Formats: sequence, structure tokens, C-alpha cells
Amino acid sequence: MKKINNSVIALALFVGITNANAQEKRTLTLDEAVQLGILNSKNLKIDAAKIEEATADLLEAKNKQLPELKVSGSYMYLPIKPNINIKLPGVSGDGGPVVHQVAYGSANLSVPIYSGGRIKYGIESAKYLVEASKLSTENDKVAIAYNVAQAYNNLFKANQSIKVLEENLTASQKRDETFLKMENNGIIARNDRLKANLQTSNIELQLLEAKNNYNIANINMDLLLGLPETTEIDVDQNYIEEGNDVKSVDYYINTAKENRKDLQALDKQRLAAALGTKAAKAENLPSIAFTGGYVAADIPKFLTLYNAVNVGVGISYNLSNLWKENSSLKQSKAREMQLEATNELLNDNIKLDVNREYQNTDYSRKRIAVFEKSAEQANENYRITKNKYDNGLATMTELLDADAAQISANVGVINAKADAALAYRKLLQTTGTLTTK
Repeated sequence: MKKINNSVIALALFVGITNANAQEKRTLTLDEAVQLGILNSKNLKIDAAKIEEATADLLEAKNKQLPELKVSGSYMYLPIKPNINIKLPGVSGDGGPVVHQVAYGSANLSVPIYSGGRIKYGIESAKYLVEASKLSTENDKVAIAYNVAQAYNNLFKANQSIKVLEENLTASQKRDETFLKMENNGIIARNDRLKANLQTSNIELQLLEAKNNYNIANINMDLLLGLPETTEIDVDQNYIEEGNDVKSVDYYINTAKENRKDLQALDKQRLAAALGTKAAKAENLPSIAFTGGYVAADIPKFLTLYNAVNVGVGISYNLSNLWKENSSLKQSKAREMQLEATNELLNDNIKLDVNREYQNTDYSRKRIAVFEKSAEQANENYRITKNKYDNGLATMTELLDADAAQISANVGVINAKADAALAYRKLLQTTGTLTTK
């Protein structure tokens, strides 16, 4: 029996050591977490593909200014004798040669000279769209930075709540031991001791909830940062001191106008749309190209043709443009109008966002002072109530209520500071400077 117990203990120790090794702990500052989140973001990988797509469109536009060289060839076997009637003077049309096969080939070269600006405008428009894609990626980086900060903040708050609740649970359990002794000595009633036990149970439930929230927040952070799900992240609480040097709201509005990448991306899209309108107008103009070609043919016992080279200039014009309305032009102008309205709306939204987050930041900072005052009052109230209870001047219910209020107030101070730091980062996000802070 003793050997079995020793084996169980050894197995338990082995499992414990294995779990400890599997649970990697990593300390990260908020800025380090943001950089890691950006590096491993799935959304940014999608954005990178969009940039590649826009770059391919630019390459396609540039290819249109390069020469076109097409080569074709064919070989045909004629199983049935064809009827050949030659109309040349002095040559008999009947009884000509028997033809069973034909081979011919050709090469055609076309070099664009003038296309009404369609090629040039297409290239410039594609360049702007590539820049717009890159700016959109930068804007997504700012959004990702805030998402990571929000997750980091949730992890910090959950961790701090656990620490406060564990401290209070230890104190409550010691108090339960004291009250049990007092009950056994007939100093307090059993009902009062049970009230204290109920308070301890409530703290245990709060602690379980806090740990559950912490585990969920930790897994969320692991996924955001591209870390193994078993990684336990140890946060650095120094970030809660951010936001003490908040400037005027006009400063942040002007900063947003200069740095918002979505606004800059929209400007590039508007420039591309303007060039699209020019390209659409150019569809009503003719195209001119330098042309050249080479033809060779071989019909055994009948015709052989080599070195048939031709050069010239080709002009192409769609006469239906004279009576058809240019739908591409109308679509492009409509696109310009949409982007212009979108630009106005975005500017209004930027002003609203900055003002809202500025007010939220100011509100969050003021909340800290209120919570600190409440915590100070709650701690003092508990001290006084505890003194009264020890002297028989307060009930057990009053003591437990004072203790619960003290716990809530102390957790509230921590959460208020964390929320204020996050609100400041949200303000920086609205200005487009969160990733450059």
C-alpha cells in the first residue's frame, strides 16, 4: 500500500512538473505587445495581398505601353484534292498542281504611339491606388495597435482584481478563524459567524470569476500576438501612467488631419478617380501605332513565300463613339462625386471621433480622482466600523458591508486608472498616431 501511495505521489509530481514546463510565462510591455500584434496580424497579411494585387494592376497598366509582338503559324493537310482555278493571264486554270498540304506563319509587331492619354493616365492612376493600399494598411496597423492595447488592458484589470481579491480572501479567512474561536467561547452568536462565512464565500466566487476572466483575456492576447495558447503573459502596469500630458482638442484635430492614413488613402483614391475620368474622355480619341509584320507560306508544288516584310502606321477609331454616349466617363464622374462626398463625411467623422475621445479621456482622468476619494472613504469607513464592532457598537452586518465596499472601491481605483490609459490610447488612435507614440 505504501508503494502504491509513493507511486501516486511521484506521478502527481511528474504531471505537475510537466504542466509547469508547458505553461510558459512571458513578460511584455504594452508597446512590445503592440509590435508583436502588428507583426503577427492576420488582417495585415490580407492587406499585404491587396498591395500585391494593386501592384499587379500597376504592372498591367505599364505593360500597355510596351510593344505587342504576336507570332502565329499553321499546318494543314488536305486529304481531298482541292479545286484550283488560276486566273493569271497565260496560265491555264485547269489541271493545276496537286496540293495535299499547306504551311504558313506570320509575325506582327505593334508599338503604341498615341492613345489619347489612356495608357499614361492608367499608369498614374494605378500608382495612386498602390499608394492608397499601402496607406490603408498603415491605418489598419493603428486599429490593430488599439485592439492589442484593449486586450492588454483587460488582462491587466483581471490580474489586478485577482490580487486584490486574494488579499481580501486571506484576510476574510483569518477573520473566520477568529470568529469561530469567539463563537466557541460564547463571545458572538453562531449567526454572526455564519454571516462572516457567507462573506468569505462571496469573495471566493468573485475570485473564481476574476480568474476565469483572466484566463479568457490571456488566451485572447496569445491569439492576437501569435503566441502559443499556453503562454501566460505577465503585464507591465507602468502603462497606466500614460495620458498625464493631454493637450488641447484643437491640437488633436490638427494632428488627425495630418496623420490619419485613411484620409490620406482617400486622397489617393480621389486622384486616381480624376485620372480615370481623363482616361474615359480619351476613349473618344483615335489610337495610333507603328506596325510591322512578316509572313511566310509554303504550298508544295504550288507556292513558296518568304521574306514578306511589311511596316507602316495604323490608326484605330471607333466611329460608334459619334452616336454612343460615353458610359465610362459618366461612371468615372459618379465615382469622383462619391469620393468627394466620402471625403467630406470622413472629415466630419474625424472631428467627431477626436472630440468624443478627448471628452472620454478627460472624463476617465476625472473618474480616477473620484474613485481614489471613494477608496479613501471606504477604507476609513471600514477602519471605523471595525473599531466600533470590536467595542460592541456596530453589528456584524455593518462590518461585512463596510468590508465589501472597501474591496469594491480599491478595485475601482485600479480599473479607473487602466481605463484612463486606454482612453488616452483611443484618442491617439483617432489622430492616427498610436503606432508612432
